[in-house]
Amino acid sequence: MGRSRRSIPEELLLLALDPTTGTTAQPQSLDLGLAGAQLVELALAGRIAPDGDRIAVVSPRPTGDPTLDCALELLRRRGAPVRAVNWIGGPRLGLRQTYLSHLERCGMVHAVAGQMCGVLPTTRYQASQTEISREIRTRLDSAIRTGVPPDPRTAALAALAHAVGLGKHLYPGNEGRSSRSRLRDLIRHDPMGGLVAHAVMDVQNGVAAQPRRSPAPAAGRQAAPGARSASEPARGVPMQPRRGSMARAVAH
Repeated sequence: MGRSRRSIPEELLLLALDPTTGTTAQPQSLDLGLAGAQLVELALAGRIAPDGDRIAVVSPRPTGDPTLDCALELLRRRGAPVRAVNWIGGPRLGLRQTYLSHLERCGMVHAVAGQMCGVLPTTRYQASQTEISREIRTRLDSAIRTGVPPDPRTAALAALAHAVGLGKHLYPGNEGRSSRSRLRDLIRHDPMGGLVAHAVMDVQNGVAAQPRRSPAPAAGRQAAPGARSASEPARGVPMQPRRGSMARAVAH
């Protein structure tokens, strides 16, 4: 995967940066969104693919992005497809700072030192190349305004932006209500982005998505090799009924 193109985690973080304060909107849910954005980026690179509500490694070949390759290696070490909700809900300490530091090295943001309450040192990040942030925002605005199905990357970015709660940051107030609604609707245009976005929202809501139960194989037809048992419980997340079955996504 070439590094000439910004990754979805990078774009999601740039969307979340407040140009006035230099802080990130929705910081807690943003961390979940960045973990989910890595999955979408790896899927678009052909390294992983959805298997129901699970994520399977289909090619362990490195992408050339160290942060993505670290996530890919962790997935590979699992040895079996992992549920998206469990992966996104796992510990991702320092992921946001890793991407902020990367954007700083690339010259897309610059750090501004400060103090909280006049004592505690703080670091804020301001966009250095505002035209990049504008281009990202323009893509979302265009998809919302025109109703034309966006490309997979923009659709996935929109799905994640909605999932982490950036709608009110991007389209505030009553006048932004219809735009927020259309941002939510864009989730349907990318199956992988939709799967991951739903997993992000499930983690925030404390819901462990039930594995989708597949119907019994028809006579004379065997189940797919490597199919996972629907009775496997989530680790570290209380089992609760899911409010809706998640459709099987199609790998890109």
